[in-house]
Amino acid sequence: MSRIAVFFAEGYEEIEALTVVDICRRAGIEVQMIAVNGEQAVKGSHGIGVQMDAAFATVDLDSLDMLVLPGGMPGTRNLEAHQGLMEQVDAFYRDGKYVAAICAAPSILGHRGILQGRKAGCYPGWEEQLTGARVSMDPASVDGNVITGRGMGCAIPFALAIVAQLLGQEQADRVAESIVYPA
Repeated sequence: MSRIAVFFAEGYEEIEALTVVDICRRAGIEVQMIAVNGEQAVKGSHGIGVQMDAAFATVDLDSLDMLVLPGGMPGTRNLEAHQGLMEQVDAFYRDGKYVAAICAAPSILGHRGILQGRKAGCYPGWEEQLTGARVSMDPASVDGNVITGRGMGCAIPFALAIVAQLLGQEQADRVAESIVYPA
């Protein structure tokens, strides 16, 4: 079974994070919601608190297939400030494992040199933070082991791109049909 972690920091964009969790779980992917601040619940940028599955320090990250970084403010900055998470993002990328980010969070990948020469998208106005990327206006972009999405309105295509990479396009299409998402 494929295993991913979605990382939550205070001020995350609720729909971006929870859409990934929901769609990936529907597809049969094991998803862990991880609090980088160690709290049991993390509040999003619109004041919605969500109960976490685990704290960063307690997770066996080596057993995961993908790390997912939702956007939102100040959630994106709070994720980037977490040294342990940034070390894991670098290690996953270096080892050829998947890293995924949506909205403002692809800026983290840009700052870390991960987007050099890769197709990537982000929230409008953040393009200069995608250092070295070939900027895409697609709702979701996949380039090798890097998946990016543009923003909250692109959360479903972003989540379906994750499913397609881990379980194949047929499974992504089945999930899309089951949620009445237009093909």
